[in-house]
Amino acid sequence: MEQFRPSPVLGPSAMAPPHLTGPVDPATVSVSAQKPARSRANILRTWLELSKPGVTRLVLVTTGLGVLAAPEKFAWSDLLATVTGTALVVAGANALNMFVERESDKFMRRTAGRPLPSGRLSADEALAFGVMVSITGLFVLAQFVSGLAVGLAAFALLSYVLLYTPLKRVHSSALYVGAVPGALPPAIGYAAVTGTLDGVGLWLFLILFAWQLPHFLAIALFRREEYARAGLQVLPNERGVTYTKRVALLQAIFLALVTLLPTKQAGISPWYGWIAGVSGLLFVLMAAWGQRASSGDVWARRFFFASMPYLVVVMTALVVAVH
Repeated sequence: MEQFRPSPVLGPSAMAPPHLTGPVDPATVSVSAQKPARSRANILRTWLELSKPGVTRLVLVTTGLGVLAAPEKFAWSDLLATVTGTALVVAGANALNMFVERESDKFMRRTAGRPLPSGRLSADEALAFGVMVSITGLFVLAQFVSGLAVGLAAFALLSYVLLYTPLKRVHSSALYVGAVPGALPPAIGYAAVTGTLDGVGLWLFLILFAWQLPHFLAIALFRREEYARAGLQVLPNERGVTYTKRVALLQAIFLALVTLLPTKQAGISPWYGWIAGVSGLLFVLMAAWGQRASSGDVWARRFFFASMPYLVVVMTALVVAVH
């Protein structure tokens, strides 16, 4: 559940709070932790940071798109319950992720300012918050939505916290594991209305899954040194930058092809294929541009930021094309 924090959703691509400058010294972090600011406004802001607001906002959008994509009519109260419950589960999962990674976060500029490594919250507080919020989200889904929605949300929570998060320290294949729970929010929204996971709900899941792969590799490329300091395994540090850029190109092609799959389904407006095709071609060309030996972190950052409007355009177009 990582993403801009834009990113992805319960997935491996989440960005973090404001960047710090220069290498992170854990000793410095521990000193600053001795005098945490505890005003009421700061406390509320700190609790909110545990949820990774950027990721949670993206979840709100993708879950809502899943609801809107359903062919059946829905009540606005159902939409509210589905989005609220899913967002709470994701927020809890993000807090539990911060709890597990509280030590490695000290070594990364993008995460050293988080509530735990900065000393603004204790590990016990973060653990309690994560468990409480996750359970509340599952309860909301169970009471007001459907059993399938609860099952998908519970699977996303457990696989993100218990599989993806620890696997990040072992092998770069964690990317593919984390992309599964990261892609589930629109499927949860769709299942909340239909009681099934098929049709457009399945396409939205597959598109979001495929999108996270090149999106996260872009982050891994321009933050590879930070990941190395933190002891987290990413592809650029395992196989090198050149190999990673080639994989990113293949993943961009895979994503572009996945976005075209819904055109085979009855009821999808033909114009969706044009939007997905042109957008996918531009994204693949940008990935191909990065294969130059001279392309470096500047290209990786641009590729990362370009992936976000691409996702919004394609997913929104698909939902609109259904109705």
